[in-house]
Parts: sequence; structure tokens; C-alpha cells
Amino acid sequence: MSTTQRTTGIFTPDERERIWADLVAAAEADPEIVGAAAVGSSATGRDRWSDLDLTLGVAEGVSVAAVMDRWTDRLENEEQAVFLFDLAAGETLYRVFLFPGALQVDISFSPVHAFGSRGPRFRTIFGDPVQHPEPQPPDTGFLVGLGVHHCIRAHVCLERGKLWQAMHWINELRELGMTLACRRLGLDEAYGRGFDQLPETVLAGFATSVPVAIDQAALGKSLRAAGWCLLEEASRVGAMHPRIVAGLKPILTAGTTDGTG
Repeated sequence: MSTTQRTTGIFTPDERERIWADLVAAAEADPEIVGAAAVGSSATGRDRWSDLDLTLGVAEGVSVAAVMDRWTDRLENEEQAVFLFDLAAGETLYRVFLFPGALQVDISFSPVHAFGSRGPRFRTIFGDPVQHPEPQPPDTGFLVGLGVHHCIRAHVCLERGKLWQAMHWINELRELGMTLACRRLGLDEAYGRGFDQLPETVLAGFATSVPVAIDQAALGKSLRAAGWCLLEEASRVGAMHPRIVAGLKPILTAGTTDGTG
């Protein structure tokens, strides 16, 4: 089937590439834009489901907010895009749009002196980008400590009968454990990108932490599984303190008959 024929309501690759070409052409024609680069998957290679990520450098002395608003008006009027939200990172402002066909388009705007790369997923289209220091991932000990916090909060929610809030903390706990596993195996740990590449033997353990029902028994079992997975991964990366195990043991053995979880 031709990629130009949309049958599901979802964007086609051809539609996405047409939008990308229009965005780049608009940037090249805009006298207040002095730099442009593809970032994220737009820089490293898009697949069928990739969104679009474009970063722009705004000329010295020009209001970044004014340029953002002008681009937003154009995209809403000409492309039927919808503005979703903004995120700030230093002097760079990220504006996220929803285009027809459920296509997400992220466009970031920086003053020219801040326009540049913060990592390898950056490909210059035009302009003279600066090289920013790459952001460092959170410390492993911080991730373990955060997981311990989540484990305790999940337990407290279960004791209070707040089952859905407990599930929230269990889910967060599971993701931290999987993030540690990705770090240990050298996989991309950002936004769960490496989760699907974890070995089946590792995933099998985390799978037991997915609740089969929203009740005390099922959530308690999930909490214990997620907690033991976190402790195992923390131990494997050398970030485990014996007192953490001792502190969590009453939670992770509650409701068991053999005291092992």
C-alpha cells in the first residue's frame, strides 16, 4: 500500500516528510531564524512511527517568544496544528504540537548564542551551533534511593487502602528497576527506550511485578516483586547498602510464608 494513502487516520511517512520539508523551508526563509538542526530521531533516522524534532536558532536581539508565537500562528492556520505545551531547558524553549494524523512535532527555539548540541542526536541543517556540555544521567545511588522511597510509599498506600495510588508507586518502582538494568547492560535508559532490549530473563522478573488485579493481594504481590527486582539490580551495579535490605525486608516479606518475598 502506498505510504501516501491514509486508511487509519494516522499520519503516513510521506505526510510526515512533507511536513518536515515545509518546516525546514520555512526556517530557511525566515530572516529571524539563523540556525536550524534536526534532533532526536529526526537526526539519527526515523522509522514508521517517529515524530519530528526541529531546533531553531533565533537571531541576536530578536524576541524568542515573539518568533515562537509567529510560528505557532502559522502552523495552526496553515497546517491545522494544535499547540500542546511548552518546556524550558536553560534559554531554550520547546514547543510541542499535535498535527493531523496524530503526528507530534517538537520545535525548540534558542537565542543564537544558545543554539547548539547537547548530545549526539543532533544534525545541523544550517547555522553555526555551539557545543553544550552533555547532560549527565542521574547518579545510580540516587536512582536506588528514589526506588526505596517509591517502595515505602506504595506500602503506605496499600495500608491506607489507596489501591490506585499504590499502583502508581509500584509502576514507578518497576521503571526505576528497569532503568538500573538498562544502565548495567549499556542500553539507552532514557524514557524507557532500552526496556524492550532487556534480556527475557530480566524482563521475566519485572513481569511478575505487573498487577493482575487492583486489590490488596495482587498489588501486595506486585510490590514485593518490584522491590526485590530493584534490590537485585542495585546489588548488581554495586549500589546496595545492607541497611537498605534490612529496612525494606518487613515490606518485601509481608504476606509471605517463607520470608523471602
